Amino acid sequence: MLPSEEIDTPRGPARIDTDPPAGPTVAPGREAGVAPARAPAALLVLGHGAGGSVDAPDLLAVRDAAVTAGLTVIRVTQPYRVAGRRAPAPAGHLDEAWTAVLAALRERHTDVPTILVGGRSSGARVACRTAGAVGAAGVLALAFPLHPPGKPERSRAAELTTGLPTLVVNGDRDPFGVPGSGPGVQVVTRPGETHDLRRDPAGTAVVVRDWLRSHGWTTD
Repeated sequence: MLPSEEIDTPRGPARIDTDPPAGPTVAPGREAGVAPARAPAALLVLGHGAGGSVDAPDLLAVRDAAVTAGLTVIRVTQPYRVAGRRAPAPAGHLDEAWTAVLAALRERHTDVPTILVGGRSSGARVACRTAGAVGAAGVLALAFPLHPPGKPERSRAAELTTGLPTLVVNGDRDPFGVPGSGPGVQVVTRPGETHDLRRDPAGTAVVVRDWLRSHGWTTD
């Protein structure tokens, strides 16, 4: 992992943690010690849950699987969390900061044509709402909170209608509900998992890796 960095946004500094693809590739005729760095197949940018961090078990497991599959993974900490607050910022502020970070990342990674966005819970909602504006090719939604607990009438299903390939991974015991599949939206329900997806992060990562492969977004 590269050192953490801060990126200025209209809502204060956000923090990014970057993990490049795992391992160099050795070109014919070269020795392993002088091989060029592995070119990423895509850039996967992930956001955290409302009161959580980018070190959530499911995010770390997905990170590990994605870098092994040839992607660069960047985990974004929203400005309110960088400032030490747990209460989430308003949705508009989250979207504004996220969009600013994605714009900066596009300028830094001009050699990577494919950008995928995602996150868990609140971070998944942000990624869905802004996917079109940031030019994403696909969306990964971990523990998408379909509705507040006990209030199914307040559905957020419309946020998943991005027009892009979207993978939703939710636990079958999630009190925030489980979305239904739709055009372009693949939903995988993990047995025995709740909203934190902590029971089997590695299994969740396998689901994500297979989805990435199915769209040609990996090098393995």
